[in-house]
Order: sequence, then structure tokens, then C-alpha cells
Amino acid sequence: MTTPAPDTRDREPVPAGGAEATGNGTPDPTAATGAGRVAGPAAPPDRPVTGDATRPDAEPAAEGGRPRRWRRADALVALVYLAGALWVTARGWRDFDGRLLGSRPNDQGFNEWMLAYAAHAVTHLENPFFTTLQNAPAGVNLMTNVGMQLPGLVLTPVTLLFGASFSYLLFITLNLAGTGYAWYHVLSRHVVDSRAAAFVGGLFCAFAPALVSHSNGHPHITAQWLVPFILWRVVALSRGGHVVRDGLVLGALVVVQFFVSLEILFLTALGCLMMVIGYLIARPRAALRRAAPTLGGLAVTGVLVGVAAAYPLWMQFAGPQHRVGHPGDPDAYALTLGSFVRYATESVAGSPTSALRWGPNTTEQSSFYGWPVVILVLGVVWWLRRETVVRVLAVVAAVSAVFSIGTTWTVGTRRTDVPAPFALVHGLPVFDSVVVSRFALITTAALGILFAVAGDRVARVGEPGRSRLVPRLAAVALLAALLPILPTPLEVRGRTPVPDFVTSGAWREHVAPGRTLVPVPVDGMTSIYWSSAALAGFAVPEGYFLGPVSTTDATGRWGVEPQPTAKLLTAVSKGERDTAVGPAEIEQARADVRHWKADAVALPERARRHDDLRVVLDALYGPGRRVADVWLWDVRPLTR
Repeated sequence: MTTPAPDTRDREPVPAGGAEATGNGTPDPTAATGAGRVAGPAAPPDRPVTGDATRPDAEPAAEGGRPRRWRRADALVALVYLAGALWVTARGWRDFDGRLLGSRPNDQGFNEWMLAYAAHAVTHLENPFFTTLQNAPAGVNLMTNVGMQLPGLVLTPVTLLFGASFSYLLFITLNLAGTGYAWYHVLSRHVVDSRAAAFVGGLFCAFAPALVSHSNGHPHITAQWLVPFILWRVVALSRGGHVVRDGLVLGALVVVQFFVSLEILFLTALGCLMMVIGYLIARPRAALRRAAPTLGGLAVTGVLVGVAAAYPLWMQFAGPQHRVGHPGDPDAYALTLGSFVRYATESVAGSPTSALRWGPNTTEQSSFYGWPVVILVLGVVWWLRRETVVRVLAVVAAVSAVFSIGTTWTVGTRRTDVPAPFALVHGLPVFDSVVVSRFALITTAALGILFAVAGDRVARVGEPGRSRLVPRLAAVALLAALLPILPTPLEVRGRTPVPDFVTSGAWREHVAPGRTLVPVPVDGMTSIYWSSAALAGFAVPEGYFLGPVSTTDATGRWGVEPQPTAKLLTAVSKGERDTAVGPAEIEQARADVRHWKADAVALPERARRHDDLRVVLDALYGPGRRVADVWLWDVRPLTR
């Protein structure tokens, strides 16, 4: 005999204490149960009310009215998520100063520099949104890059004590654990009754390929621990009641997320818009009833955010070194349709070649769920198709997945000329700066919530007095689908050692505050690593960043065009030219150190073609001298 499916009549989120009509026009008594939960099927009459300490058989409540066993469960969930995060980043912890974690060392180097600069800005009271300490003398607009002002501020004591490489590794680890627990917390308090279902939802949101792949150097993308709270406050806002208060609470969360990651904030806002569209499709009348309180609360939120973020927004869109758009063809960073059924590089079922050509690179593998997950999702949507929340989540997941394909559809790994929906918006402001594959981050969040809702409904089917066969089969299906996409530890690679001249602080005797130390060869990443090791104590030429093409063309580009002397030294280091230099090159070299506002030029002993470079530098700037483990040329007489 088959167990009857739970009641999946059309229900929607409602304020606690108020009843809402279901899709058939009758009052829905379950809509008023729970502490503002997204309503679902009714619990049986003998089911204890969650956290009800008034029942004779209720467990003694801990502080805040929650049973102690809940606190223990919450602590266990947090430990599991933390263990999972440490598993992913484990290889990096073995030697955080000597190893780079993941497959994108340049991205990690830049984000370490961001944390180092944040500590410098705090201790020297400098501008956290713009600096000339990278890409001297023009500088870098930090808002048009990754931002991360708030994490940098919070981690400043850690950075000062242990260095930027340790702070980076701590940040990338806590992002995974914190994002998982944040989703668990919101899901278990406001969306589902089953703690196990909430755990699965949080696990998917944090440890699916999306966030694991972005742990290859993108902490501003994996810092999603505020996203669940923002989404929940948007839902709460739509219920009316305390419009001003709810608008201020949402505004505070948005402001904090603004200074964590503006890109994730934009994707969150876009996900909310998709959610509204989905709700409008599923329940048009209810959606219109909720419009007034929602718009009123959003107006309050907008005022607060506008005041708090006015200056950084100006810096982002009109400040020095701001850019317009992302360099390159947007489809170069897009996913393929087939990527959704393949496995990521860092998944249990994946391999170094499993994702090749199906996505842009090892960092942007935001889909890669595999066939089992896709089939499971389709089955869940069909099973719970009458529930409003499931319809809305299906719309959000589908639209965001299609957007991540880019401006044209794909067949296999080949891109066609047939326009895809993203082509309609890719030229709009902000959309032109988004890395297209990251729309699938919204898909991952939607699927995580969907799994939590489905798990909760399965748990209700398996309550006392009902057959346990369905939940057992569901658990097996879930395990079979999720096991292949569980993460493996990220790879590591060795760092190029930074000279003791920098790490020991010996540079301070040769470079004044705010002046430039020029590493040789003049390479963007060498500049970044040296500067990070010195906690941004000196300025460096070039760097690793996004900026404008020129002072008159704000189109986005990577880095900056090297100065002639930088090109000359790079060519010598690669063996592409000899050591002979003429009067014009000497004059240009001296003009370039004036341009960089340099106090010293440093050649590390371990540099490739060290002897040739030393001959050239002696010819350009006069005899150098050895200081610690570098050869140093004091160019202050030429630049002051």
C-alpha cells in the first residue's frame, strides 16, 4: 500500500499569527503556524510544536526558549561545516607562507594584497576605496575591483600578527563554513521544521561546486554568509507590519554586504527580482497585495544604503581609475548548457579533465551538478509542483541557469550564433561588468533551498504512524545524487620566495613612506607579493587589477601598459635581448623611475638571468650594491 503524499496545496509565506487563503480559496490554518515560517503541509495533531516548553513532555528550554538539544544540534552542524571547510583548504594550512592554495595563484595574490592594504589603511588612516600603493603613481580603484573593505577591517589584527597569507586562508575557510551555517540557520528557523533538511540545504549551498571552485582565489565570491539573512528580510518586508523597522534592518544588512562584496550583493538583488517574478507568476493576486509594504520598506532601505554607500558608489562609477564593463567577450566567461550535467574538477566524481571546455576555467565552475542532481531536482519540482515556494524556486533556478550560458546558446562544447536571453541585458550598466558564469551562483542557492524544502516534506511523510519506506528511499536518492559532487581538497603550488630584504623590514632604510620600490623584473605579481609581505608599506609599479584603458577611455582592461624600461628588463630576463643599452634607453630608464616616484630598484639574487639584469641595471642607474639578499640601486638622486 502506498503512503499518501503530503498535502501540497498552494501556500505562501505569511506573518506569524495571520491566516492566508490557499489556492482553493479556503482558509489555510497551517499558514499561521511557526515563527514566521514559509508555510507547508500541516503537522499532525500529536506533533510537538517546535520549541514548546509548555508541553508536559517538552525538553527543558535553554536560554532564549530553545531546547538544549537544539543548541547541541546547532553546534554539531557548525562543527561539520567547519570540518568540511578545513577539508577543502587542508593542503594550504600545511604551509600558508610557502604555498598558494588552488589553481588561480594570481587571484590569491591579489586578494592577499587587498587584506594587507586593508590593514595598512586601518593603521595609517588611509582611503580604503582607492590607493596609489599599487600601480604607482596612477593607483587602483579598489571599489571597481573586489572591494572587501569590511573583511579586511575585521581581519586587520590577524593580518598584523600573522601576515596576509594566513588571513587569506582563514577567510577562505571561514567563508565556506559560515555560508553553510548561515543557510542552515535561516532555513531551520524560517523555512523548514526538519533540522536535517536544513542541514542538507546549507551543505549544498556552501559545498556544491560553485563555492568550492571559487575558493580557488575568490574570497569575495565565497563570502555569502549574509545572503540568507538578506533574502529572509526581503520576504519579511513583503508581509507588512513594521515597514520602517523592517526596511532599516534590511538596509543594515545590505550596507554590511556592500562592504563585503558588491558583486554578491548585486547577484542577491537579481535573485530577489527573479523571486518576485516567480511569485508574480505563481500567485499574481497575492503578489500585488504585497507590493505596497514591499516598496515602502525598500524605499527605507534605499535611503539608508544611499547615505551609507554614497562615497564608495561614487568611487565605483565615477572615481579615479574607475572602469566601464569587464574586459573581453562576456561569453569567454560563460558556462555551457552541458556543464550542468558534468562534474567539476574538485568534485569526488570529477577529474583534472572532467570540466575542460565545459566552463571558462577551474574557478568559474558554478554549475557542474551532474545528471543525478539534475534528475533529482526535476523530480522534486514535479512532486511538489503545487507548492508556491517550489514554483518560485524553479523559476529562479531556471532563469539564473539560462543567464549563465551567456549571450548565445551552446551545443556540447561549441557556441552557436543563436541568441540566448542574456543577450537582451548584457549591454546594460552593471550587467556589462558581471562574469556571466556567476549567475549560476543564484541557481545553486535556489537548489539548496529546494532540497531543504523537499527534505522537510519527506520528513513529514516519515513521522510516527506513517511508513518509513519513503524517507529511506529519499535519503538513498539524495545520497546517490550528492555524493559525486562532494568536494575534494584544493590543490596547492609553491610560492616564489619574497626576499628577506622585504620580509625583514630592511627596505625601510631605503624607501620612504609612500614612495616606490621597483622589483626587477618589473612584473605585476612580483610587485603584489612583495607589497603584501611588507603589508603595503611601500608603493609598487604595475600590479594585478582591473582598471581603465586610459585616462580618456574608461573601458575595462587588465592591468596597465608597462613602461618602456619594464619591457626592456622583462626582455632581458627572458633572454630575448642582450645587455647592451644606449643613451636613449638610459634616459628613458631615468624618466621611468621618476614616473614611478621610486626611491630604489631591487634585483633579488634568485632572479632569472640575474647577472645579465645586473649588468643592464648598472648601465642604467650606475653601480648597485648588495643589501641583504638583493642588489639595490638607490635612485633618489634621480627622482627627488
